[in-house]
Amino acid sequence: MSQLDLSRLQFASTSIYHFLFVPVTIGLAFLIAILHTRWYRSGNAETYRLMRFFGSLLIVNVAIGVVTGLVQEFQFGMNWSRYSRFVGDVFGAPLAMEGLAAFFLESTFLALWLFGGRLLPRRVHLATIWAVSVGTVLSAAFIIAANSWMQHPVGYAINPSNGRAELTSISDLFTNPVFVWAFAHVILASILTGCVLMLAVSAWQIRKGAEPAPFLRTIKLAVAVLLPVSILILGVGSHLGVVITTYQPMKVAGMEGQWEDCGPCSFSVFQIGGGNEDPTPTKIIEIPHLLSVLATGTWDGEVQGLNELQAQYEQEYGPGDYIPNIFVQYWSMRVMAYLGSLIPLLALWGVWLWRRQRLDRSKAFLAVATWAVLVPFAMNTAGWVLTENGRQPWIVQGLQLTADANSPSVSTASLWISLVVVYGLYAALGVVWIVLMTRFARRPLTQEPDDEDADTGPRTPVLTY
Repeated sequence: MSQLDLSRLQFASTSIYHFLFVPVTIGLAFLIAILHTRWYRSGNAETYRLMRFFGSLLIVNVAIGVVTGLVQEFQFGMNWSRYSRFVGDVFGAPLAMEGLAAFFLESTFLALWLFGGRLLPRRVHLATIWAVSVGTVLSAAFIIAANSWMQHPVGYAINPSNGRAELTSISDLFTNPVFVWAFAHVILASILTGCVLMLAVSAWQIRKGAEPAPFLRTIKLAVAVLLPVSILILGVGSHLGVVITTYQPMKVAGMEGQWEDCGPCSFSVFQIGGGNEDPTPTKIIEIPHLLSVLATGTWDGEVQGLNELQAQYEQEYGPGDYIPNIFVQYWSMRVMAYLGSLIPLLALWGVWLWRRQRLDRSKAFLAVATWAVLVPFAMNTAGWVLTENGRQPWIVQGLQLTADANSPSVSTASLWISLVVVYGLYAALGVVWIVLMTRFARRPLTQEPDDEDADTGPRTPVLTY
């Protein structure tokens, strides 16, 4: 593997790993804020204990997520110095906002929520967890804004004296069409992840003999939020595909392995062959017009093929291979889409059982709900692979190639050593995360001494080791 390949592998590994924790944090913070609001209004001690129970999972996830995020950011200066030098004046702005505003907001109010229950007025204590939820959303917004600029650069100018990109309009950065729809998609995916995690933990508790009444509350909450979110995300994702077709048509053509122009265009359920070295795939079970709908939002919309786009890019940017890895692009899209289509069915099943008052007695539903916890992680990972692989060979669409963005002074030996170290540390962190999350998820929801009068005033959700 070349130095460039190793740099890409390291950044891809750390980014994918870090994003395992981000949706859980955003989704759980939102759901815990709802639980806290319910407790504030009702004073119900059972709701209070549920808030504490899932709050411990949030704290564990935040702790691991912060560590992995720091490692990711260091790579911009270490492995991608030419990229940082070229676009640092643009890319650095939203990253600075995320660190100085969103992360501080999130971490400060999380501490206040965790330790201020006995000291803060009830309304203020409630406001702290909502501030945490807002902070997680803002943090995602700044990161997605930076990433969306890489997909579709706006609000910048190239300084002729040094050849560097400089930010000229912060409003353009946050009204970028790619950002608007990608941000909505990420937030919905995060809430979906939190709902499925809460549903899975609650279902496991009931299956293992826990008193069903408390965890039936969180199953109902998870299902009630999950159903509209899982349907809405399909619509947002579909429109995001139309936006991406406008600015990155190569990415959309790659996700179908569409080598020639078409209109109307069908969507294949799966295909055999069709990789970069085999532009004649055998498509199995084609759904007429579906690709046109996904890519253009119209029934008979035309989609440019990979060959035509390659010729256009060569004419505009010079000789080179501008086609991404088709196998990765094709299957990452289908993993995301197929798994995402299963979640509304799970939510509908839960609502149907809820209406029949059988949510806590359906062994099949509880078993499926428990194992469904794996689905959002696979779905989110596939979505990011689809987004980042589809941009290749560009690191900034139309401005800088990935091959021109790495740090030439970093040796392959250094990268191999750092890869081994990072993989070792992340494996250890992964074990710690799994052990802690499963330990706290399996705890019985028993009444503790300070829960007796939980309905009369705020209490502090704390971790007990």
